[in-house]
This record gives sequence, structure tokens and C-alpha cells, in this order.
Amino acid sequence: MTSSNRTQVSLVRESTPGVTPTTPRMRKVRITGESLQFAPTYVDSEEIRDDRMLGDPIKTNQSSSGGLNFELSYPDDLSPLSELIMSAFENTWVNTPQFFNDGTPDSVITDAGTTASTYAVASGGAAVKIGHLVRATGFTQAANNQIFRATASTASTVVGGTGLVAEVAPPGTAKLKVIGFAGAAGDITALADGLGSTALDFTTLGLVPGQWVKVGGQAAGTQFAFLITAGAKARAAAFARVTSIATNKLTLDNLPSGWTTDTGAGKTIWVFVSDQIKNGVTPNSVTIERGFLAQPIPSYIINLGMRVNTFNIEMTSGDKLKGTAAFMGLGGGIGTTALDASPDPVTTGVVMAANANVGRLGVNQIQLGAPNWAKGFTLQINNNLRALDAVDSDVPVDINDGECTVTGNMSTYFGSKDEVEAFYNGTPRGINSRVAKNGQALIFQVPRATYRGGGNPQATAKNTDVMANFDYQASQDVLTNAHVLLDRFEYYEA
Repeated sequence: MTSSNRTQVSLVRESTPGVTPTTPRMRKVRITGESLQFAPTYVDSEEIRDDRMLGDPIKTNQSSSGGLNFELSYPDDLSPLSELIMSAFENTWVNTPQFFNDGTPDSVITDAGTTASTYAVASGGAAVKIGHLVRATGFTQAANNQIFRATASTASTVVGGTGLVAEVAPPGTAKLKVIGFAGAAGDITALADGLGSTALDFTTLGLVPGQWVKVGGQAAGTQFAFLITAGAKARAAAFARVTSIATNKLTLDNLPSGWTTDTGAGKTIWVFVSDQIKNGVTPNSVTIERGFLAQPIPSYIINLGMRVNTFNIEMTSGDKLKGTAAFMGLGGGIGTTALDASPDPVTTGVVMAANANVGRLGVNQIQLGAPNWAKGFTLQINNNLRALDAVDSDVPVDINDGECTVTGNMSTYFGSKDEVEAFYNGTPRGINSRVAKNGQALIFQVPRATYRGGGNPQATAKNTDVMANFDYQASQDVLTNAHVLLDRFEYYEA
């Protein structure tokens, strides 16, 4: 017998759809349930028999499918959730420059502090630009774990750290990650519609239209004075979206409430930036393995070539943030030997919740609030996948894409006519939702959506609140060339 509480699910990205990498590095998946299956299909003979009986069923083919249910936590790069998001969006993450030993000491990061203020990397160091904020973590020497403003870089060095202690073989946990940018003292200013600078060149920092930023660090010297005066809640909400990038001006929309001009006199303003992914045309498949560990000899069932067909996120007041991923796949099988005897453990990020962690549900650059407070929000991506059968193969030979259909629902209290009027008039809306916890944040963005259904407030009974529930559908947004985007901030300060 076996138990669900002893079921292990792990996955690995495939380079060739349906082919598990040789000696795969499996990573355990955090789930609340699964419905994965690898199953044959049969047909019956049409022969007429005088004994009124039937021969054995005739096997025609077999395929993988099913789903995973999860609670939303931060999707660390290369984690299973990050991989599933890549498959759902049919794209790759555009990450800020990062260097990570990822379990192998002295591999990507090869030194810290032997040369003053310098971290040594195997390659790619020049991607870090002057002014970038770099976060160093996972080093053995505590002094080497810090946030610093890059002052120089080469292909093999990143310079700017202070007080470094020589560490000639950084451990497997060592990581350098660009988390934002900072100007020199007094350089970055707050404009009515964004940020300005005198010396810092915004065009060098890898920013793109549609990307979100968070303005201000924890220390007073890294924040504009008006944000300090506004209080902790306003500082935590100081996110905005990039719409255009010029040498000395960063134009922003979705600016936080109370945003105003500020010269930043004497301040070294910090601005945090995100990784981002948007819907695309690059299929990503994974091998998924389930291990039933309660059995005396555990059985392992694998599903090959699994691609996310539908992906759902649900934010409901008073509940955890939940998600589902439904797959279409190729082959599979069962055995008693695991693909990886020691898969990577599950990630440790905490589960995010509505109310406590949803910092914003915005529509048309304004956070929904009085009198139209948001009650719930859902997002679904449907890739409309189709399995391709061939007469000479008993498993699908490939999977074709369909349209990337992005839909969802937004539930609000009916406090004014604004959103209902937009529904009646077919006025496109930009929708975004920010979720943040423990210095990390996710921003889901549907930049151009039209309400297609719902939107009819009704007094259904006495002693009830009148709600307006809108079913929306995304269409192509010119600024971002996307239906849906997701920004992730690995680290920010409030």
C-alpha cells in the first residue's frame, strides 16, 4: 500500500521534447495535489461472433496528461515553479545579470576579496554596469555577503564591494545578483512622471518598457524625502512601471499614490528591478517523476514531454494564493529506479496569501479602493495545445501550439459606475496585481484586457453586498507586445 503523504514529485527541464536529460538533476515540486497520468487507450473489435463474446481490447496508443495543484510562493530561478511558468508562458525568463555556483563550489564565482573590492566570475561579468546594485549572498565569509553599487566590471570581475575578506573558493551557495541600480549622491531625482538623472545613463541598465521597478531602499539615505514622510506603508507600495527609457529620464506609469517631485538632494537613491517573463512562442517541456515512497520497493512513474496547456492563479480574499497547471505530454513509463537518487529539496519560500500579501490590484494605473474594493482576482493562460499522432508511433510524436488565450475574473464591490461603464462600452483596461512577502514580490500584469462578461450588479437578497464581477480577456498590448507578463523581484527593501 502507499500514502499520498509519501508521494514525491520532481521534474527536470528537457532539451529535446520527450527525452529526459542524461543523469538528470531532478528538483522536488511543492504540490497540494496531482492528477498526472500515463495511460493507454483501447478500442474494441467490430467482429461479429456467434458466441456473443468479445476478444481482448486492442491497444492503439498511449499518452501523458494531468495536472499539479500548488500554493503560490516565490518562484526562485530554476525552481520547479519557475520552470512551470516558463512552460505556461512559452518563453524564457529575462533575468537581471546573475552568477550562481548552484551547488558546485568555485565554479561560476571563483573568488571574493583577494583583489580589493572585487568578486571574480568565470565569465559574463561585463553584463554588470556601473550603477547596478548587486546583492552578494551565500559566501562563507560574512563580510562578503552585502549589497553594493558596481563601480566597474570586466568579463571576469565585478567591482564595488566594500570590506571584502579573501575567499579563494566560494561555496556552492555563493551568488551575485543584480537587484537594481543607484545613482551617485544627489544624482537621481523624482519627476512628475518618473525618474531623472544627471550622470547615470538609464539606457545602460537593461531596462525594458513594461518592466516594474521599486523606488527607495530601507535606509533614509536611499529614499526620497516625500516617501519617508508618507510612512512605511507608502514606502512599501512605491512600485511603478517603466514606459520609456532615455539617457537621463525613466518615464513611469502606475505611479504610487502621493508621488511628487523631489531633487533627491544628498541622497543615493536606490531603485530595485525585476526579472520578467511574458507570453511567447518558445515551447518548454519537462520530465515529471512521481515516487511512491511508502511502498517497500518504491514505484516511480514518469511523464515525458510535459508542456503546460492551462495555467491558473487564484487570489481570493481570506485564502491562500492557489494555482494549477494542466499538462499535455508525450510518453511515459513505470519502474523501481528513480531518475535521480538525491533530487534537490523543495524551495523554502513561504506561501503567499490574499489580504496580507496582495499589496495592489490595479486597473488603468489606479489601485482599486474605495468605493470599488477588489474581492478577488483570477488569471488563466490557455495555450490550446494539440497532440500530434502518427500511425507508426504508439505515443504522440509532437505537440503543436494554438493561440495564447489569457482570461480571468475580477470581483469588486459595486461602489461606482466606473468599471461597469467600461464593461458596457468595451473600453480596454490595464490590470495588474502585486503580491509581496519577506522582501520578495511578484507582479502579474495583463496590460490590455476587455471585460467580456459578468459586470451586471444585482441585489440578489437582503443583507448582502452588491458585487460587480467581470470576466476579462487579454488582447495584444502595443507597449509590451504581450497578453500577460510576470515580474519577480528576488529582493527589495521598503
